[in-house]
Amino acid sequence: MIHLVTGGAGFVAANLIPQLLARGLHVVALDNLRLGRREFVQEFLAHPGFEFMEIDCADEEAVRSAFDAASRKGKITDVWHLAANSDISAGVVDPEVDFKNTFLTSFVVVKVMAAFGTKNLHFASSSAIYGDHKDKKIDELTFPMPISNYGAMKLASEAQMLAAAETFLERLNIFRFPNVTGAPASHGVIFDFVNKLKSSPDVLKVLGNGTQQKAYLHVADLVSAMLFIFDRAKEKRNIHNIGPDDDGVTVKFIAETVRDIVSPTARIEYGAGDRGWVGDVPKFRYDCGRLSALGWRPSLSSSDAVRRSASEISAQILK
Repeated sequence: MIHLVTGGAGFVAANLIPQLLARGLHVVALDNLRLGRREFVQEFLAHPGFEFMEIDCADEEAVRSAFDAASRKGKITDVWHLAANSDISAGVVDPEVDFKNTFLTSFVVVKVMAAFGTKNLHFASSSAIYGDHKDKKIDELTFPMPISNYGAMKLASEAQMLAAAETFLERLNIFRFPNVTGAPASHGVIFDFVNKLKSSPDVLKVLGNGTQQKAYLHVADLVSAMLFIFDRAKEKRNIHNIGPDDDGVTVKFIAETVRDIVSPTARIEYGAGDRGWVGDVPKFRYDCGRLSALGWRPSLSSSDAVRRSASEISAQILK
């Protein structure tokens, strides 16, 4: 039984893959290494149940070749589709980035799954599909109004997959991530703050006025929730918000937490406005009642997730 992971050299995959291997599954990871890092999968390469292929998941011929090679070793029963552009601001500058790396990867993977008879798909979607609903608590039935190309292409991917559930998919899990943090990091606000302080220990410059407030989930809790849904949600289509049991923390809290760990005497300089970039949602409140009803609870609050991640990412970057 083979589970194929796209974006397999990324941050979330680095935490998911060891859990899949521990279940005795054969894992094939695909990544173009544009944002993923080879060192994130290095420790798995000696495992007899793991294989890594450097390919672009937006390239249909390459994905077909990867499926063909993997299929010679067994049946590919499941795909964990994590491949996407994780640099939201880059997609604002050039919408082709999200079209190719977020939507086209989804389109190609679903098309090739159909050709090879792989009928179980687990998709890393995002809270970005919802857009800016101000103080309204967002559940899975909230009308999606994305304000970034990233959110739009995640939503388009969901739509394509839901259509595929009408034709050949037997099981579709859509995981709507919040802001996820932890190590090994390659991007994100904590990663950026640590690197800024590494370069300029006396000052931390923050985009926006620091009042942006969002929920943060540690990657260990995210993977726990994904596997919980994989094990427990039995409908053909399962859509879940995944997040902590709180309304999140501010960017000011994150900046101060990182500052206190990395360079306690640094001053923090905030920008203007409540958005860090075009397409940024300054505040959202996530309703995870559907997942709670299934029986899952996070182990860390947003503030605890940020504190733990700040320590982990600082150790990763400053070692």
